[in-house]
Amino acid sequence: MTIPHPDLLALAWFLGVWIIYSIVIEKTAKGRTGLNALMNGYRDAWMQQLIARDMRMVDAQVTAALQNGTAFFASTSLIAIGGTLTLLRATEEILPVVSLLPFGAQPSRQLWDLKMLGLAVIFVYAFFKFAWSYRLFNYFAIMVGAAPPPEEKDTPAAKEFAHRAARLCTDAGRHFNRGQRAFFFALGYLGWFLGPVPFALTTAGIVVVMWRRQFSSDSRRAFEARARDAGAAGEN
Repeated sequence: MTIPHPDLLALAWFLGVWIIYSIVIEKTAKGRTGLNALMNGYRDAWMQQLIARDMRMVDAQVTAALQNGTAFFASTSLIAIGGTLTLLRATEEILPVVSLLPFGAQPSRQLWDLKMLGLAVIFVYAFFKFAWSYRLFNYFAIMVGAAPPPEEKDTPAAKEFAHRAARLCTDAGRHFNRGQRAFFFALGYLGWFLGPVPFALTTAGIVVVMWRRQFSSDSRRAFEARARDAGAAGEN
């Protein structure tokens, strides 16, 4: 099968943007100022608070909420995979409808099947990320249950336990974020069904939305306001 050059360029743009964005968010100094990275410090603070508490029902509830949210996205990924594979069986009925949409002529059956398979691969990737995140949150729940008593909170062993549990929670959150990122990029991928130009534009739009949420959203500015309030309190 020969893929038209505009489609190849749009697909390369999509994959390149996804990879570069992931590297920036997870591996660079800029990424360490993003909303995801800032929450990692609070995971560590949470574990330090946990080992000092007698009653840990709230911690168990928060852990259960994290597991339930991850399980929801994992099951949603399976539904999306099933829907995508179902559409592969209705190609002959769908292609005439696609030809009536703006921006595009009717693609070949082979190109259409390739697009659908690519979408299925994205959802499979998301499922594996959510499933592994759910498993890590299970391990984390076990660690919450095995936390040392508050009488030992100042011992080196208890502090090391808190850091270890926080790292496990951070890793679970990282995989959850990757799964959600795949969902966002899947929305951008849908532009390919309209043509290569809409594909490039929807990919760029998704990146702009995610970048803004990480670095210039109201949630991100809340951390800056907290830092300013802490600085003002220190001066006083």
